[in-house]
Amino acid sequence: MRTGRLRWRFLQSDLSLFRIRLRQVSPLAVRLAPAAITPLVLLGCAAPLSTLDPAGPSASSIAALWWVMFWGALALFALVIALLAVSLLRPSALASIKPGTWIVGGGLVLPVPILVALLVAALLLGEQLLPKPGGAAPVRIDAHASQWQWRFSYPFIPDAASTSILHLPAGEPVDVVVTAEDVIHSFWVPRLGGKIDAIPGHTNIIRLQADKPGVYRGICAEYCGEGHETMGFEVRAHAPADYAATIGGQP
Repeated sequence: MRTGRLRWRFLQSDLSLFRIRLRQVSPLAVRLAPAAITPLVLLGCAAPLSTLDPAGPSASSIAALWWVMFWGALALFALVIALLAVSLLRPSALASIKPGTWIVGGGLVLPVPILVALLVAALLLGEQLLPKPGGAAPVRIDAHASQWQWRFSYPFIPDAASTSILHLPAGEPVDVVVTAEDVIHSFWVPRLGGKIDAIPGHTNIIRLQADKPGVYRGICAEYCGEGHETMGFEVRAHAPADYAATIGGQP
């Protein structure tokens, strides 16, 4: 019993010291901390492989979902930190609250609305990633992965193919039919859409669309051996009027 009391006293003294140190933190430092951290967090948002710099409808939905999840998680984090701060700085304010109230209020009433909102947002934005029926059939391109390169063929133009460069018509949906010849790879163009596995003996389809002409980077997102880091490719989106002529001139 005596040992337990001593441990409790030491814990109380540690908490008291922590409260004192928290009070000594400059309010200005607290206000400036987010301003100092935010640029570091956002440094990579406009990088060539950033999903937060979308250039197509699917990528825009993914980026929007990321931000919704980020702000939802931030709200829950702020709630937990606020409760922790109150418990440390004003313990008397929470001493009268019963444990059952904490469980119901802190574990259900407060987080559940945020989690439900995140679920609804995920369902709505995720549904936008699915191909919609009707309309003109999208352009089809076959993507073949092998150690360690990508080869693309264009069935609508006989014998047209390209290695490590994928040509798309800008502003139009394209179905990329992905497969592999040796091991499992993964096809990913972060600024245009999600990623999908390339599996030997099996085909997967992903729909991409580039809003405007430009050059985008793609990678293999599944470790596939010693040359994995070299298995990148370019996506070149062309004006629709120039697309067929460009593909026809490929080796």
